[in-house]
Amino acid sequence: MIADLAKKLAAPFPGTWDRTYVASKVKTDPLYGAVYEELRTSDLPLLDLGCGLGLLAFYLRERGLNFPIRGLDYDSRKIVSADKVAAALIHQHLAFSTHDARSGLPEHSGNVSILDILQFFTPAEQETLLNLAAARVAPGGKLVIRSGLRDDSRRFKITVFCDYIAKASFWMKAAPTHYPTADDFTRILSPHGKVRVEPLWGKTPFNNHLIVLEK
Repeated sequence: MIADLAKKLAAPFPGTWDRTYVASKVKTDPLYGAVYEELRTSDLPLLDLGCGLGLLAFYLRERGLNFPIRGLDYDSRKIVSADKVAAALIHQHLAFSTHDARSGLPEHSGNVSILDILQFFTPAEQETLLNLAAARVAPGGKLVIRSGLRDDSRRFKITVFCDYIAKASFWMKAAPTHYPTADDFTRILSPHGKVRVEPLWGKTPFNNHLIVLEK
């Protein structure tokens, strides 16, 4: 099933690099299945911050979740690709826009996701973004985050190294600035609701964790 889904989602992407990246992510990254499990019983709209190529939206659609999804990302090239793939897959109620989260967030009430981008923000910017995102979570909704956590582990060192490789290869437009700790998430998000922090690295070498705020 996963192999078939990876092939279907990768096929419409322009360029060998994007197709290879998408297929690999769907096959090996536990992120998409984890977000699906968090949101599969919800019908609230989703605001996906740092949506990249729109892969989360396409994955959730192919798994049968049909709530509206709005994806925002700083990289306009990725947004152009996301729009093309959305048209090719004929998915409804998807919208993708170029947006810098440092300038604030649009109005929204529902679920929110922030996946693999917080390390590119300063500590103050992270706190502002997390509070803005939490304020847009509706009662009964969730803020679902994946982030590498700063600690003394070998996994953390590998995470930092690979983020710099992503910048050097121009896959990411910026180098990492600051990695939050588990305590940072608990401190910032607890006033908004119940917070969970748990490992989400699967078979990858990275220090990725799933952070979920439930209202």
